Parts: sequence; C-alpha cells; structure tokens
Amino acid sequence: MQDDHATEDLIPLLGVRESDLPERALVVGDPYRAEAAAELLDDAVAAGRNREYWTFVGTYGGEKVAVVSHGVGGAGAAVCFEELCRAGVKRIIRAGTAGGLQDHLGDGDIVVASAAVRDDGVTERIVPLRYPAVSNLDVVSDLRSAAANRSQKIDIGIVLTSDIFYAHPVLGSNLELWQGAGVIAVEMECSVLLVIAAQHGVEAGAILALDGNPLASGDDDMSEYDPHRDVVRNAVDTMLNVALDALVRR
Repeated sequence: MQDDHATEDLIPLLGVRESDLPERALVVGDPYRAEAAAELLDDAVAAGRNREYWTFVGTYGGEKVAVVSHGVGGAGAAVCFEELCRAGVKRIIRAGTAGGLQDHLGDGDIVVASAAVRDDGVTERIVPLRYPAVSNLDVVSDLRSAAANRSQKIDIGIVLTSDIFYAHPVLGSNLELWQGAGVIAVEMECSVLLVIAAQHGVEAGAILALDGNPLASGDDDMSEYDPHRDVVRNAVDTMLNVALDALVRR
C-alpha cells in the first residue's frame, strides 16, 4: 500500500521530494556524471532516480546543494529545469561538454556561456525567439572567479544550443554560420536552461568542457567524435570542481 504522506510532495518526473531539494543545483547531462559529481560533496545521498533524472543531495563548502542529471537534448532537459524551478531552486549551473567552434578552442578547453543561441527546438514554445537566452551576470562572474582561483583558463562567450547532434546531408550543418558570428561552442541544453530559469526568476549559467572542435577537425558530421579520452575526462573533472565552487559563492 502506498504511503500518501511520503509521496505528497514528490516531483512527478524527477522522482524526488520537493522538500529534499536545496536552493542550489548543479545540473549535468549524464547520470553517471551526476554520480561522479556527487562524490565531490560531503554526506551525499541519492534522493531520486527516475528515467534519465538522477538526483543527489549533499553539502559543498558548508552549503546544501543538489546534483541532478537532465539527459541529452532540450526537450527532456526542459522537464528537469522546469521541475527544479517550480520546486524552489534559486541557482542552477549546468556543467556539460561541448564542441569548440573558434579556431583557438579544442580538446580540453573550458568555456563559460554568457548567452546562448536558441536553436534548441523547445524554447520557441515558451517565449518568442526574439527573447534572449542570457546567463545571470552573478553566475558568470562567480564561474570566472572560481576558475581563476583554480588557475584554470576559460573563454567566455555566446554558445549555440542545437537540437540536432548528427548532421545529415540534405540540410547539412549550420556550424560555419555560427562560427562566423563569433559563437564559441555548440551544445544541446544551455538556452533551454537560461530561458526557463529567467521565467522563474532563477539565477542560471553554464560551464562547458570541450571535447573537440568539429570545424577545425573537419568532422562537422561527427563521424569521428570520441569524448572518451583522458584530455576530456581531465577537463570534465576540473569543470565540475569550478562549477561547484561557483554554485556556493554567494
């Protein structure tokens, strides 16, 4: 028999109790990356595991934080971000991987999103495309400071959030267009986070470890993509530490 009291504040798809969530959350795509990030917390516990959404809660720097996975792509990630905002989370930082788009960026580099191009296929159903997807200025500042404290070089700029990973020959890739516009990296969820967070008055931003540069390598169809390399793993480890440092800075 189900205990109604135990499930009365259960969040539908995250599968975690609203009362268990703190006001600060680190979000990542991969559930196993969430598990790895949780190992950086003190007294971490698994608060929920449902579908691609794994939630861990613990403390970092003396502050209570959550680490939550959101899966791949904007639509599923939007569910995670919306439920976190509705549950009362006040600051969200996404830590993920991306492809570099400028010639000087590639394997193992780390970037911070100041804003995101809304090519995500989701947020146009929330607000018109004329509405910008912009990171919270305090979050960007805290990420920059946290990286500097760890002597980690970062680039800050606009990223492209795309709703397609593998380009196909009929329409091809639009990465060169965005490279020419000065966009520094491409990924799949940042603009969704920034738009949803803005609708709820939640501080949000993103830090990304680069696992290649599809234009510099001539691999814009991603046929030779390989994120499972030490240079990427090391960058991801650094990124997670910087993200958690920034999450609790204020």
